[in-house]
Amino acid sequence: MADFLVLGAGMVGVSTALALQEQGLSVTLIDRKAPGRETSFGNAGIIQAEAAEPYGLPRDPMTLLRFALGRTNDVTWSVAGVAEMLPALWKYYRNSSPARHAEISRTHVRLTERSTRDHAPLIAEAGMENLITRDGIALLYRNPAEYAAAVADAERVHATYGTRFRAVDGADYAREDPALLKAPAGVIHWQDSWSCASPGTLTAGYADLFVRRGGQVVTGDASTLRQKGTGWQVETDEGTAGATQAVIALGPWSPRLLARFGYRVPMIYKRGYHGHFAAPRAPVRPFLDVAHGIVAAPMTDGLRLATGAALVTRDSPADPRQLNRGRSGISDLIEVGARIEEPQWSGARPCLPDMLPLVGAAPRHKGLWMNFGHGHQGFTLGPTTGALLAQMVAGHPAEGFDALLPSHRM
Repeated sequence: MADFLVLGAGMVGVSTALALQEQGLSVTLIDRKAPGRETSFGNAGIIQAEAAEPYGLPRDPMTLLRFALGRTNDVTWSVAGVAEMLPALWKYYRNSSPARHAEISRTHVRLTERSTRDHAPLIAEAGMENLITRDGIALLYRNPAEYAAAVADAERVHATYGTRFRAVDGADYAREDPALLKAPAGVIHWQDSWSCASPGTLTAGYADLFVRRGGQVVTGDASTLRQKGTGWQVETDEGTAGATQAVIALGPWSPRLLARFGYRVPMIYKRGYHGHFAAPRAPVRPFLDVAHGIVAAPMTDGLRLATGAALVTRDSPADPRQLNRGRSGISDLIEVGARIEEPQWSGARPCLPDMLPLVGAAPRHKGLWMNFGHGHQGFTLGPTTGALLAQMVAGHPAEGFDALLPSHRM
């Protein structure tokens, strides 16, 4: 019997398995698919060290009205999706008040400022340096007034948290990045972030490192988790897997499993889409076209365009209209090229109403741990929260991270 079962082989689960393994514990990693094939597969590939503050829900009436009327591509929604998530959205709205958001950000920045430092040794030991670029992310503004406001806000973020940025005139940036077809009004270049040319491959590489260190990866059904005596069991393709303790790191699937054990976890599911395109020239670094809510990121499979958030029901069929609008909108900034034929990918970002992940012991079940709810930052924060959870398992409190603990929030 292993010491730990880790349920979920995305970036968070794989990183958690590695961190527990570093504590000298035996770990079995379980997922229904191969590592890195779900939510971690499809993001924009940014390790967002610049994301000091989590994405709050806008509270000004004009922005909310634009969302409601469908006049922005950042956020789309359906009546059924909003109705299903309404209690969580209301809590999200309240937590996005300026005072509460500032309080949450003081914890959030302590996570993101560690992100590249925690990824670095895993990247090196997994032999994945060829996938990583350490050149930040750019936010391109088309409207001069919006750019001026963004510069002022970036200066505030830098003064508060020390996050580094450059404010670049649009014409100067267009000369810096030959892939651009025209100059934007201006660009905020956040300098501390890294980018990955294949997020799924990096996650799989971490899983391979876990196996080389003696870990076991097994295909299984996390929904079969049950308490058995003093331990935990899950059914897998190789039979019943058991361990003394278990970690739920299933991202958006975590609340459904935890409901079986009496835990009610409100979650906002922000669906995103990506597509790959045969762009003749890749941008020098990933960038967000702010006006159209679309990220362009160079990937091994082509230029990946990744969307903002769609607030729809979990079971809604794929609807690529948000991706198509983003492609159309960005096409005057960069030559996108033809769509690469592949199945349409979509995935749900697991966002909790207080914008912080749940990391720690389950309040009412001995030996059960939680590490999920990273919102937009699971790929960024997997190694960081994995290390924090392993620290807690070893009996060492994670100083300054009480806001993450399930016992304080459930």
